[in-house]
Amino acid sequence: MIRRLLLALRIAPTRYHRLLTIVQLGAAVCAALLGIGLSSRRAFSLPLYARQTGQPCATCHTAIWELTPFGRRFKLGGYTLGGGDWSGPPFAVTLQPSYTHTQVGQPGGAAPHFGANNNIDVQAVSLFTGGRITDNLGAFVQGTFDSVTRRFGWDQTDIRYADKVNVDGHNLLWGVTLNNNPTVQDVWNTLPAWRFPYIFSELMPRPAATPFINGVYAQNTVGFGAYSLLDDLLYLELSGYRPLSTNTQLALGVDTTGFNPINGIAPYWRVAVEPNFGDHSWEVGTFGLASKVFPMGMSGAGTDSFTDIGIDTQYQYLGDPHTVTARLAWIHENHNTSASQTLGLADNSNNQLRSLNASISYIYDKTWSLTAGRFSVGGTADAALYGTFTGSPNSAGWITEIAYLPFMRGGPSFWPWLNARIGLQYTLFNKFDGATTNFNGAGRNAHNNNTIFAYVWIPHYRLRPTAASESLLFADAE
Repeated sequence: MIRRLLLALRIAPTRYHRLLTIVQLGAAVCAALLGIGLSSRRAFSLPLYARQTGQPCATCHTAIWELTPFGRRFKLGGYTLGGGDWSGPPFAVTLQPSYTHTQVGQPGGAAPHFGANNNIDVQAVSLFTGGRITDNLGAFVQGTFDSVTRRFGWDQTDIRYADKVNVDGHNLLWGVTLNNNPTVQDVWNTLPAWRFPYIFSELMPRPAATPFINGVYAQNTVGFGAYSLLDDLLYLELSGYRPLSTNTQLALGVDTTGFNPINGIAPYWRVAVEPNFGDHSWEVGTFGLASKVFPMGMSGAGTDSFTDIGIDTQYQYLGDPHTVTARLAWIHENHNTSASQTLGLADNSNNQLRSLNASISYIYDKTWSLTAGRFSVGGTADAALYGTFTGSPNSAGWITEIAYLPFMRGGPSFWPWLNARIGLQYTLFNKFDGATTNFNGAGRNAHNNNTIFAYVWIPHYRLRPTAASESLLFADAE
């Protein structure tokens, strides 16, 4: 495990303390609405949005959980779109039964309480709430029980206020977002919170190195920001993130032993352009996150600094019965580790990481989904920082998946509110933690970590849909 992740959060007093208190209170209220939650996991879509909008799945999704242009506007609009015959409590539940097989079993077990191989598990049970609160205020709030870590805690949360105005003949959609994970507020399927694979095994081996923007701050920070969409084309966002206090994290069910304490505010930015023409849409953008952290929570040597800068693009063709989506994101991280070097936690005073994630999906008749993806991470060798046998952070591989979506147009007559994604996924590692062979010094090769992952994702809304919402809507993608 990367040593830089083994940090405990704390808050450094600054002039922004009052703002932090407000957003922490908002986060605590979200958790109180849920009653249950998660360690770190990606968010999923809400079946309850179907009752609110009266729209079928395909209006907002090419497949669960990939958003269409309409779905992206629904999210940017604050989850407030109406049109359905909403009634009843706004809650939904999902289950994720799964099976994980690695090419060679993992010595000591895939995780505590699990065997070395061929593990069957319901790896997550989630409760969702959200949707329209007022005409301009809405939310996506998730809590999860993670059976691997055996923890309850809050999961992905995004609360928005949004409105539309006319500025000198131009249409401007603007809003503010309160959320708990950089990139969870994004509406394209290229950034870390929402990219393919949408479901992955928590029991498969994972490389040691990852850029900080790839979920390192998920659920242990709170962010507040403003965004705008001009003429349905140009998207701009600026947000800032602060760590939650240890007591707040514990109250929300977060493990406080594995993260870096941010010093001050970590700014996050996003710029994207998405023209839509007929059945086609094409997004090109950039994003980034900058943060200063105390290594291992120790302030005596000063701070390390991380700057993640990325570029991304996504193309969609929304035909009938054929749909195609191609996605690509590249991230460069510059990591000033002078404080870690002083403390003996890094060999170098500066390190760099580069990551690439690309995938393409073909969906036939809104029922069958085929996806292939490439992933890689590489950078400066630093044995003390990454804790790998080789000292290198380099890993790479491929992911392929076939998924069956039997109820995108509505569930069976005996259970019309049912929906599901049934998938079979294969991950092949070309390189793992710096080597193709003997990457851990004990004879384990990269291909030994190749993984077959079978899953069923089952969302359930407890009230029977009416004629206005016979299909379930999953309007907040992953």
